[in-house]
Amino acid sequence: MSVPFVNEQVLINLAERSYPIWIAGGLLADARTYLELPSAAAAMVVTNTTVALLYQDRLVAALRGRYQHVYSVALPDGEEHKTWQTLNLVFDALLRNACDRRTVLFALGGGVVGDMTGFAAACYMRGVPFVQVPTTLLAQVDSSVGGKTAVNHPLGKNMIGAFYQPVKVICDLDTLSSLPAREMSAGLAEVIKYGPIADMAFFDWTEANLDALLARDRRTLAFAVRRSCEIKASIVGQDEREAGLREILNFGHTFGHAIEAGLGYGQWLHGEAVACGMVMAAHLSCRLGRVDGAFVDRLTRLLRRAGLPVVGPVLPAPQPALPGDDNASRYLQRMRTDKKAHAGEIRFVVTGPPGTAHVQAAPDAMVRQVIDTVCG
Repeated sequence: MSVPFVNEQVLINLAERSYPIWIAGGLLADARTYLELPSAAAAMVVTNTTVALLYQDRLVAALRGRYQHVYSVALPDGEEHKTWQTLNLVFDALLRNACDRRTVLFALGGGVVGDMTGFAAACYMRGVPFVQVPTTLLAQVDSSVGGKTAVNHPLGKNMIGAFYQPVKVICDLDTLSSLPAREMSAGLAEVIKYGPIADMAFFDWTEANLDALLARDRRTLAFAVRRSCEIKASIVGQDEREAGLREILNFGHTFGHAIEAGLGYGQWLHGEAVACGMVMAAHLSCRLGRVDGAFVDRLTRLLRRAGLPVVGPVLPAPQPALPGDDNASRYLQRMRTDKKAHAGEIRFVVTGPPGTAHVQAAPDAMVRQVIDTVCG
């Protein structure tokens, strides 16, 4: 596959809840980006303390031509702050400024900001419009698209939330220039994910263009974001509330969420945990006879080239220690509280043949073997 001219719009087709994803440089500070958004007296920009220093003033200035009042609130930065307590800071700002039910919220930041802003929008006065303005690669290719909103609980990631769609997603590629290298790699994990579950031609392209992606070549990034959004838009359009097909987007996430919750939120970035989770899921797919060892090695090599972890961590032991406790038991315990578990039965996204995926359970003994193989 070669990089075509940039197509700056992808449509999420959800009937009356349909919305566009715009992908280009220079969108954030251009007032024309916001012309077709809902009318209101006020807008609220929700960001974090890191992103606020970089982009908040530009967005506020662009919005002032459309909204009479533009307020802002900067949340503490990091996955460890994706909590009820932090969410209340958004509600505090909305109520303090007497924001009404037409107020438009703008999520300016990465996946944590996007998830919390969307959840706040779903709850405030039983629902106000919101716009995603993702500033990380991971958010642009995954978390800003599809309407999943949530906060974390100490026992499980994203366990408290709602499906609530934005009215627009604005992916300004210029914001990717400020990303730390570690955040860039974390975003590439979600780009790489789409190949094994839906489009191996895109996986081939990602392998061939990984160096350009890491170097942040604009045209290459534009195509990666657009193709990722196209794949996710197609899946979400068929299964908005994850009743079946949409579950395949969680490839690597069952293991990955166990890593995040088990180590403590913020120790590993979400994309890092998903990358290692994909290695585990690929090993499980191989043991189930869905893919061969060559594919597992190929996926592992690509993730390693992208600067992502491919060896799983040993999760901390519970205090006090439990009889028979080991690392695999800790993973299994975490995964039984995952959203994808049904009546305590852990369900995994397995890939195979490559480019396809489905969800199924697996014997605990087989999962233990995978964990013992991948974890150092």
